[in-house]
Amino acid sequence: MPIRVTLDRMLLERRMSLTELCDRVGITMANLSILKTGKAKAVRFSTLEALCKELDCQPGDLLSFDEDEEEGRDAAE
Repeated sequence: MPIRVTLDRMLLERRMSLTELCDRVGITMANLSILKTGKAKAVRFSTLEALCKELDCQPGDLLSFDEDEEEGRDAAE
């Protein structure tokens, strides 16, 4: 999928653990892990809003579009 989740980088920059973020945002560890590893098929705006609020960032700081990743996947199929 060409949408990349950069939650790891943001957590590192904020010196925050995944567990701490789960507690602050009220999201289960399992759901946040799915998002963090890029396996999520969707994310609710309310979840994105809560993450941005706790991490003091913009949605674009957590998500990016990598067109090359999509092309690489098409070539592999």
